Amino acid sequence: MTFGASVVQENKKQKRDRNIKFLITGVVFLNDDCIIKDTKISKRALWDANCVLERGFYTGSLSFYGSLLIFLNNICHKIMNEQLKNDSANVRHLLDIVKEQGIEYLNSIEERSTSVVNHTLEKHTLPDSGYGTEETLRIFNQKFEPVMVASSGPRYWGFVTGGATPASVAGDWLTTIYDQNTQTMKGQGDISGVIEVEAIRLLQELLQLPESFLGGFVTGATMSNFTCLAVARQWLGKALGKDIAREGISEKIKVLGATPHSSSIKSLSLLGLGSNNIIQIKIQEGNSEAICIEDLEENILKLNGAPFILISSGGTVNTVDFDDFKAISRLKEKYNFWWHIDAAFGGFAACSTTHRHLVENWELADSITVDCHKWMNVPYESAVFLIKEQYKILQIETFQNSNAPYLGDPLDNFNYLNFLPENSRRLKALPAWFSLMAYGKKGYQEIVDDNISWAEKFGDLIENSNDFKLLAPVRLNTVCFTLKDDTRQNEVDLFLEKVNDTGKVFMTPTFYNNHKGIRAAFVNWMTGEKDVHTVFEIMNEVFTSLK
Repeated sequence: MTFGASVVQENKKQKRDRNIKFLITGVVFLNDDCIIKDTKISKRALWDANCVLERGFYTGSLSFYGSLLIFLNNICHKIMNEQLKNDSANVRHLLDIVKEQGIEYLNSIEERSTSVVNHTLEKHTLPDSGYGTEETLRIFNQKFEPVMVASSGPRYWGFVTGGATPASVAGDWLTTIYDQNTQTMKGQGDISGVIEVEAIRLLQELLQLPESFLGGFVTGATMSNFTCLAVARQWLGKALGKDIAREGISEKIKVLGATPHSSSIKSLSLLGLGSNNIIQIKIQEGNSEAICIEDLEENILKLNGAPFILISSGGTVNTVDFDDFKAISRLKEKYNFWWHIDAAFGGFAACSTTHRHLVENWELADSITVDCHKWMNVPYESAVFLIKEQYKILQIETFQNSNAPYLGDPLDNFNYLNFLPENSRRLKALPAWFSLMAYGKKGYQEIVDDNISWAEKFGDLIENSNDFKLLAPVRLNTVCFTLKDDTRQNEVDLFLEKVNDTGKVFMTPTFYNNHKGIRAAFVNWMTGEKDVHTVFEIMNEVFTSLK
């Protein structure tokens, strides 16, 4: 609120009087006891203001009118900023109460509900002067906190939702506190890019990938796939003698895949390549979601040497099936194509002592997507793209801010905004860096191997049950199952709804091999064997209630 935004000194008495009347309204507003109390404005100051107003009104002097205008503007500025000033002065107290609330949540997360019923929420209007942080926290706790589920807890098995290690939480807090816009690594100003580059290097060590990949952090697997496929699009354009980044797409781009994730399909749409434009490759025979190498090569031959993009899977969503990277790498020696691997969560098989073979030869790909807020257990939003550094010119051509000369030469002065979609970005790397440094290779090996063992245990319980059956073998960390009696397929959705309604576990529905199914994904560092037995007991109780 600013008095005088439309007030201009002038000689016309009529407009002057109308503006003075406007100022009188402002003084009346300020005489409210609540405003006086909140802003610590004395009644004497308001009496002085009225005197100024009266003198200016009766004598016609615009100098007093101007004095009143300045006075009221100062008072209104004081009103607008009082809550902010109070919060700034009490920031230690505010962070302490938020910390205590966070600790209470984490300490009780195993008992907290994994599902909530729909709530009708009261609408709030935007306050004039604000409530301040402590009162706003009270409103949040009353209105929204009850609908927060234990999505970071040990029995949230829906989608592929990881938790957050203590170290990553600490890193995430500091990310907010320091509030860097991470771009560069040298020069003046923010050079927090050095943290991101080191975090990428540590992650490459964890996943046993060479440093020949240039990596960066984005919000999730969707943006990672988008970034990788954008560079792939530029590569293919150059193979055809075109600069797609500058000239746009003028012809059909060939994209091949068998079971690409929906985020890759969305990326094709966003990139103008067409979500329906993918050449569908058959999957292997049997209970599989992996690409059929024979059919892939047959389709490659049909292209008559034309360059193309291949999207392969490093762990499908339903059954965590992996394409044969060894076979694809041999094809890459024979044919000209960009090889992209979506290994959003399956890539962490590289940490396992027993399942490392699933990603053998993936280092030969041109680009890889890895999601950190899944199996790496860092807070949302966190994923990385990994693109071979030999394509950095193509990457710059795709993403550089070419009309911003103040950013300098992108080759001489590395800046992340020339290598990925966002110009403004959090220091997403810090939670990952904290967690990698805090727990190291062995820590993540234990998290991954433990989750694999819990998935296998859960699969064994289902396989030996009279009421449930597996829809696919447990290949890594996800269990895909359904009701054993095929005549009860129409009850699968109701069964899952009742299981989730207990608030003790959350799983998601799927459809696989002409069956309605249920998916349970094990990616949380907190999950233990007792959680597996707890959920299986709940399933048996719910199934019995349906009989």
